[in-house]
Amino acid sequence: MLSEPRSGRLAAWGNALLAGLVSPDDAVLAIVGEDAVHRVEGLPGESVPVGLTLALGRLRSLGVAGLRVALPASGHPLGLSGPPEFNARALDAEEAVVCHGAALGLVPEVYEVGPEGDVHAEVVWHVLPVREAPPADVPSLGEAERELAEALRDATAVLTRLDVAGSGPVAEAAVEAYRARVEGAARSASLRGGGRATGGRGREVLAPGYPPRAVRVLELAQRVGLLVSLAYENGHGGAVSSAEMGARSEALRPVERTARRAVVAAYNAFVEERERGVR
Repeated sequence: MLSEPRSGRLAAWGNALLAGLVSPDDAVLAIVGEDAVHRVEGLPGESVPVGLTLALGRLRSLGVAGLRVALPASGHPLGLSGPPEFNARALDAEEAVVCHGAALGLVPEVYEVGPEGDVHAEVVWHVLPVREAPPADVPSLGEAERELAEALRDATAVLTRLDVAGSGPVAEAAVEAYRARVEGAARSASLRGGGRATGGRGREVLAPGYPPRAVRVLELAQRVGLLVSLAYENGHGGAVSSAEMGARSEALRPVERTARRAVVAAYNAFVEERERGVR
């Protein structure tokens, strides 16, 4: 969760495009990000993979009015609604986009291409049928924000109690470095796109039209996710026994799940507001 998922970029900027808030060129530029190219395969009416611009236009013509994110993990089909084939593909990729208004979903497959030292990613989005049903285990923004505040407190307490490398000043330094990186990326995107990526923290991974609360929830979810990642990536700290390491994992697992649920809630806020008639 140190960077935004590709499904999040596709959903956020796809929603802004479908709402007429950004141009196709700006949307595609933001979705592709640092990847080399994105293509869409299996789109109804197309026998070969097509580019994002054509694909997003075709989805609109098929009745798609919005895009939701799913971030499933083993034992947690977050954001999914079936059928089993789609769920299995999404679980393997650990992410997917589910269309609102048409029974379709998109799962990314990432390829690394190029010579050593110049490797870049190419992405193929596979379009599959989905079941039209409420997505699994996605909270409201308000619920997500409340849960995240508790999760951040719990994560910090666990790291400190178990003396895990990454708690305290080390974690804070990493969080600030992460913020500097994403804010620098936002400024670069703003210069490339004529100032589109402005606003509060997290705006660079959302898009025009999202409510400020979604930006706030996404940034807090990224912070919590970063703390959890630090706990797993920076050694065992004082949790040297198998029992202590098991206790750490057990304590952090619900924190990580809460952060993922909040990320999905933030990206899906655009569609949820439209369903409630807010926009």
